Amino acid sequence: MASTYALYRRMTALPQGKRLFSIAFGQKAPYFASIHMMVEDMAPHRGQVRIPKRRSVQNHIGTVHAIAACNGLEAAMGLLAEATCPEDSRWLPKGMEVRYVAKSDGPLTCTATSTPEDWANGPDVPITVEATLPDGTVTVEGTIHLWVTQKSKAKKTV
Repeated sequence: MASTYALYRRMTALPQGKRLFSIAFGQKAPYFASIHMMVEDMAPHRGQVRIPKRRSVQNHIGTVHAIAACNGLEAAMGLLAEATCPEDSRWLPKGMEVRYVAKSDGPLTCTATSTPEDWANGPDVPITVEATLPDGTVTVEGTIHLWVTQKSKAKKTV
């Protein structure tokens, strides 16, 4: 089966590829579809999605709801993890620590980053995340902790 990262590279080479990949990624984890994200970047140690400011993600004061921002951060982390995790390993988010540092009064770009050293020091792998407004203002920042372990080897029977 093709990896998510390989699929991203193939699809984004096509016209409308990012849009189509974004829809497919949102359907794979249906909760991600609720934020109407657009995948901006997927690469080893980097994932990025954009969340438009629309009524469905706003709170009672008209800003992007903090949990919608966290949803975007988790989606960005998932892209990074899929592109970075070794083939013989699997990842699972085990916690998220975030700080809401400014009002999210516009569309958000949610970015996840890591370093090779973060992954070398596993199995607890910290992923740095932040949500920013178009002017660069950081509205949410934090860390998502992954638990990265070896895949079990299936026993073959004759």
